[in-house]
Amino acid sequence: MALRDAPLAAALIGAGAVGVAALGTGSTLAYFEESLPTSMNPLYASAMVDYRSQELVFDRLWYHDAVTNELRSRVVEAWELTEGGKGVKITLKSGIKWHDGKPLTSKDLCFTVDAMLDPGTPSPVAEGYREFLVGCDTQGNSVATVTFNRVFHNPRERLGFSILPEHVFDSTAISPDLEFSARPIGTGPMKGSRGRRGALFDAFANVHHTPQIAQLQLQDAGDPLVQIKTIINNGVQGIIAVPPPYRPDLSNNDEVALKSYDLRSWWFIAINTRKGELADQRVRKGLNYAIDRTDLREKTIGVKPGEENSPCEFISGPFVQSSPYYNRSVPTVDRSDKAKAREYFEAAGLKQVGGRWHYKNQPISLRIGMLTPLNNEAPDLLSQVGNQLGAAGFDRQEFKISADEWKRQVLTGQATDYDLLIGKWSFGLYEEVNHLFHTRKGKEGKLNIFNYSNAAVDATLAEYDKAITDTAARDAYHKLHEQLAEDLPYLFLWKLDTKSAWRTEVRGNIITPYYYFTEIDAWKYGR
Repeated sequence: MALRDAPLAAALIGAGAVGVAALGTGSTLAYFEESLPTSMNPLYASAMVDYRSQELVFDRLWYHDAVTNELRSRVVEAWELTEGGKGVKITLKSGIKWHDGKPLTSKDLCFTVDAMLDPGTPSPVAEGYREFLVGCDTQGNSVATVTFNRVFHNPRERLGFSILPEHVFDSTAISPDLEFSARPIGTGPMKGSRGRRGALFDAFANVHHTPQIAQLQLQDAGDPLVQIKTIINNGVQGIIAVPPPYRPDLSNNDEVALKSYDLRSWWFIAINTRKGELADQRVRKGLNYAIDRTDLREKTIGVKPGEENSPCEFISGPFVQSSPYYNRSVPTVDRSDKAKAREYFEAAGLKQVGGRWHYKNQPISLRIGMLTPLNNEAPDLLSQVGNQLGAAGFDRQEFKISADEWKRQVLTGQATDYDLLIGKWSFGLYEEVNHLFHTRKGKEGKLNIFNYSNAAVDATLAEYDKAITDTAARDAYHKLHEQLAEDLPYLFLWKLDTKSAWRTEVRGNIITPYYYFTEIDAWKYGR
């Protein structure tokens, strides 16, 4: 099916880069994305491009202000806690329209909750909400109460889902292959449609949105060098993610501005704690000191030692340093320490023969895998980690893992033939890492890569779950940070800033952490 009949759109979808002439206020902006969205349905977001695209089409119930981090809503007029804190009574603003002209009502809000709770909706996004949502009841055309299964210290932050239109669906059991996934209807600032080669977003004025860009055209990124040349020549006006090696080319160009995009993400090397010598905490500590993060950062990202305002900051636990959950009392390990590494390895019973470490009289060979797309952000990181471990006395094998295999095997805890896995986590409206480190049991630990299990860690995660104040939640996660830095199921690496590039003619383009286009209403084009 053709995405659109307009000649400009046809050229966009059918060709690669396209020049967009005579742009002005209310005109069209073209930009390169990392890939095409896999789905425009918020229930089936599986990649960051999905979240960014859906943010243009839908309103989330609550969101964080991109500048102040204050919790806000464009669709909620008033709210109050009910049922002893287990319920949130919500009054919606009046006059908001869906893209087909129908009014937004409380029925849409409750339909969205019911759809997420319906077991016939095979949505990974919905699975997360099923852990704490109980239901939703309407009280008139504009009022609804959403109920939880327990009291939370941050109830509104857990209601950051996109609202779906009840009148478009036949049932609360929503499948991913509906036409809605390509041509959705939302209440957001733009109407969206996805084709085989690109996506278009057309402005839609509403009582709560006044977009000043008439159309956004999403193009699949392709060759980074082509992206750089195209934006310099004004063939496109934006690039969502500029790989570090290409940033100097744009930072020296007066017509293009590099802008930080905070994905609230951090990088790690997960360790298979259930396998051989790696089950010994002392071996994991030795690996922590065998890795030289400063050297890795310089050789893969290009950050020089002592460089100020580095786009890459080291971390010592499972949060970025700007997070209230980050425990600053836990130091980072920036440089390798061969003496300490050797001390830990020998204490664990490893022996060096001919310069190679042995375990139970057998040479240790580490199978190291990395999520392939990460190579765009940190080129050669896999081989550099392998080189460092080789220099530390380990044989190794290196493997690149496709995004599909990562999703099917790694995230489900089935990639147990690997010893080390290099990856990245990104967090949205609220940071919760329980599923990364909790023992896999029932609904717990569903993102536990190597099926790590530690009773003390599980107990701390339970403390976080029971927290009903921000202070209690913060204390639990500070404790967790300390425990994980000691037990080391992960070697924590860094937070790497993502850089976007936009032509300087694009003004007011505030980029929201993680979601990106939340403030698209303020974007303008023109000198």
